[in-house]
Amino acid sequence: MFLVLVPIANGTEEIEAVCVIDTLRRAGFEVTVASVHDTTSVVCSRQVQIVADCLLSECRDRVYDLIVLPGGAKGAENLAASELLAKLLKRQAVENRWFGAICASPAIVLYSLGLLPARATCHPSVEDKIDNVAKEHIKERVVVDADKKCVTSRGPGTAIEFALQLIECLAGTKLRQEVEYPMITASI
Repeated sequence: MFLVLVPIANGTEEIEAVCVIDTLRRAGFEVTVASVHDTTSVVCSRQVQIVADCLLSECRDRVYDLIVLPGGAKGAENLAASELLAKLLKRQAVENRWFGAICASPAIVLYSLGLLPARATCHPSVEDKIDNVAKEHIKERVVVDADKKCVTSRGPGTAIEFALQLIECLAGTKLRQEVEYPMITASI
C-alpha cells in the first residue's frame, strides 16, 4: 500500500484537494490529510470547510511515498508559510520520492523551495512567478518529470487527470485504468 500525505490550509482549492484525496483512496492508497494550521478544520477557497485527519506536526516522522499539494492562491501561500512542510518536501526530493502540486502550488510552494523542475506546469495566473520552466510544458494539463519524481498540473479542471497520473506514477497503468474506468473520465 502506498502512503500519501495531502497537506491542506485555509484557502486550499477544494476541488483539487477532495478530487486528489478521493481518487487516490479509490486506488487503495492510504491518504493522510493534514492541516498546516493548529486546528484540523480548514476553510477552503470557496468557503467549504474540510476537517483534516490530523495536524501536519503529527506527520513529521512518517515517510510517505507521495506528498501532494492542492492549490488555491491563498492556500498555496499558507502551505508555503509552513516550515515543517518545507522540510518534508525537501526530504521527499532528496530521498527521491514522488511529490506533486497543482494550480498555484507549483509556483508558490515548489518554486520558492527550489524544487520545481524545468518540466512543469501551473495555473495561468502564476506562470509569471516562475522562470525556470521550459515554455513547451507550461500549457500542458499534467506534466511528469520522472527524473525529479515530480508531477504538476494546471487547476481544478485538471484535478482528476492529475490524480490519475499520480496513481500511474506510483502503481502503474493497470491500477490507473482500474480506477479511471468507473469514474467515467473518458468516453466508453
